[in-house]
Amino acid sequence: MWELICTMGRMQFFIPSDHIPTAAKQQKSVAIKNGKPVLYNDPSYHSACAWYESRLAQHRPNQPLEGPLQLQVSFIYPATKDHPHGTYKTTKPDTDNLLSGVKDTMQAIGFFDDDCVVAREITEKLYGDVSGIFFRLTELFPAAR
Repeated sequence: MWELICTMGRMQFFIPSDHIPTAAKQQKSVAIKNGKPVLYNDPSYHSACAWYESRLAQHRPNQPLEGPLQLQVSFIYPATKDHPHGTYKTTKPDTDNLLSGVKDTMQAIGFFDDDCVVAREITEKLYGDVSGIFFRLTELFPAAR
């Protein structure tokens, strides 16, 4: 039912899921080594990236996309009586925290060589009858080759 759609300069796909990882790269843990504090990414961030990798890998392009790109990501949470289909989610997590793990994973598995090629981002959180994450990558204009 949900399939990858690729056209000239654009790809889009939907990953259905009742669970959307919320760990952010900014969440740091502290360990003491040799009497000094050392910061490291929280294990929940690595878990979130592994979740994304297992679902994004099947959609990655044959070759990394070149920029400039627009990345649209819609995080769709299960609709409820209090939050009906089509309404926006205005509670945590923040969109920038949700997107950091997505972009890091997309870069790590080869959607693009460096996330700096993403020149425009559209990120939204909303409620829907079918929950999951919708992705659309669009080439803003053909890259010089």
